[in-house]
Amino acid sequence: MVIRAAEPAVLNQAVALLKAGQVVGIPTETVYGLAADAGNAEAVARIFALKGRPLDHPVIVHVADAEAALRWMAEPPAMALALMRCFWPGPLTLIVPRAPGVLDAVTGGQDTVGLRCPAHPVAAALLRAFGQAGGSGGLAAPSANRFGRISPTRAEHVQAEFGGAVPLVLDGGPCEVGIESTIVDVSRGQPVILRPGAITAEHIADCLGIEVHDPQAAVLARPAPRVSGALAAHYAPRTPLEVLSATALMQRLAALAGQRVAVWSITLRAAPEASDWRRAPADAGEYARRLYATLREFDEGCHTRILLEVPPAGPEWRGVHDRLARAAVGSGEQGG
Repeated sequence: MVIRAAEPAVLNQAVALLKAGQVVGIPTETVYGLAADAGNAEAVARIFALKGRPLDHPVIVHVADAEAALRWMAEPPAMALALMRCFWPGPLTLIVPRAPGVLDAVTGGQDTVGLRCPAHPVAAALLRAFGQAGGSGGLAAPSANRFGRISPTRAEHVQAEFGGAVPLVLDGGPCEVGIESTIVDVSRGQPVILRPGAITAEHIADCLGIEVHDPQAAVLARPAPRVSGALAAHYAPRTPLEVLSATALMQRLAALAGQRVAVWSITLRAAPEASDWRRAPADAGEYARRLYATLREFDEGCHTRILLEVPPAGPEWRGVHDRLARAAVGSGEQGG
């Protein structure tokens, strides 16, 4: 059931379901999530079962504010506190040492936990209401899609994915950011981006006043923790997807003449060989906002192939490039 999340009674209904160990679809500024009480092992298990998610794949705990985050971490690294001040609420997940009571089901059995304070007003109101009602103070909320498939950015995407298996989906409108949060690991003494997003390495470096490292940097003594969305195949349509330069895209389109091909291009003009040609935004933020909804529409359009022109380079495009690369690897019926 999808309900426009504007009335207190709707939030109360969502809180009651969460406290009963059920799963609720919720909007955030990044993508819609499948939320459950992060302190309830059976509730978290329901998320994994719904998504078909591997049990060693950690989930992010969403909290109402920085104070609520403290109960989930062992000792707050100074870098984590600084990044909270700079970017929370917002599309930034912090990987920190876990507190002793955090469930293994949440962390994937690791000694770290991912924490985020979402900026969406519905998610924020729900987290406050959940805490005030005696909840654990955190909601595990991975993206509300089958594991490896296209993330949802509208309530109707969640409904289409799960139907009645999710008893309530809070409709908060289209997601403003459109791709998942930036994940920064601060558990190993240095800031490391494990998943790029709207908050860039440059933003983080400006906040901390120090260099942000690559995940394979030699200065890091321990391997990176496992995090959401870091597998090679992810965010993927069932229709085969190719990401090509403008020249290669036109050549590929000619080779696929006679097939139903969908094209999303920033610079090219429409070609008669494409059955569904759309102009992509040249702005990185708008491209990210529209990316998953466009892929879903193409995927539902009975196409044999989806061709996307490679977006521009630049820091603001890194998150988009990351999602497109993983979506291409995972695409096709065999993907995911």
